[in-house]
Amino acid sequence: MIESSAGVLSLPDPLSQTRIIVPVRNGGIRWHEGAHALRTALPDPSLVAVVDSRSTDGSDRVAIECGFALERIDPSAFNHGATRQWAIDRFCAGRTFAIFLTHDAVLEEPDGLRTLLSSFSDPSVGAAYGRQVPHHGAGPFEAHMALFNYGSASETRSLADASRLGIKTAYLSNSFAAYRLEALRACGGFPSHLILGEDTCVAVRMLLAGWKISYCAQAQVRHSHGYTIAQEIRRYFDFGVMHTQLPELMQNFGAAEGEGARFVFSELRYCAVNAPMALPLCPVRNAAKYIGYRLGREFARLPRGLCRRLSMTKVFWDGAAPARSRTRPR
Repeated sequence: MIESSAGVLSLPDPLSQTRIIVPVRNGGIRWHEGAHALRTALPDPSLVAVVDSRSTDGSDRVAIECGFALERIDPSAFNHGATRQWAIDRFCAGRTFAIFLTHDAVLEEPDGLRTLLSSFSDPSVGAAYGRQVPHHGAGPFEAHMALFNYGSASETRSLADASRLGIKTAYLSNSFAAYRLEALRACGGFPSHLILGEDTCVAVRMLLAGWKISYCAQAQVRHSHGYTIAQEIRRYFDFGVMHTQLPELMQNFGAAEGEGARFVFSELRYCAVNAPMALPLCPVRNAAKYIGYRLGREFARLPRGLCRRLSMTKVFWDGAAPARSRTRPR
């Protein structure tokens, strides 16, 4: 704490204790928009560290023009968890918090970073994430996905909520998430063995260790994806792989299918009101997701070449054979 000229004690700006980390790969117009929103929000642009996977569209130049710290890595070395942990080790010495954004997430308000960090006023909160609202012009399926996953009410969840919320208890998204570094390190950091879901893995570990996860609906970014049916199959294949690799998720928080059924009925209601012409596509898209997910759950039985073709995260299959499960922190 410091003393102001009026003699009143106040806390230092939490952003001064924070590093913002953004992995980038050919971010295009979304990254251009997101980078400038970040620059507007920050008194010191060097608080942002960009990890660029050799972009060919000038994304690295955008980072330099904004005054952000920049590190380039080989795209073949990118791993959702390992790259983020490397960034923590590289950029966060002496920091208390780290915020992660994806290159296609755009801050809605300049105060959004500080609003998200306010979640840590509760010393039991180990990680917090903000609300994701659809990009302007989003189609009905991507708009509903954002609205379904990110409600208007904030909440703080602990392991005690698992019986009420199930798998949603461990929900956390690195598209816009903040971590208390003490808690992150105590839980083993980000895993390197998962295809994706490094944020979910950390949430599980934190909850099991007694930390809480905070959802801060007042801190908002625009972030959504208009996936084709083929992309949805690949995306949910990867989710299935991750759930198989992370058995402690469903052992402690329940199966994903229950939340999936709730999503299907919610999507039907949303489209009936907002996009009735899209209703015939709902069962097709959701069947594709389920098929992709179930194939992903059985990835260990499938030829590796087929797994790569079915996956959205193709680089994952190019390295050592992926682990089926690992229950101990690395």
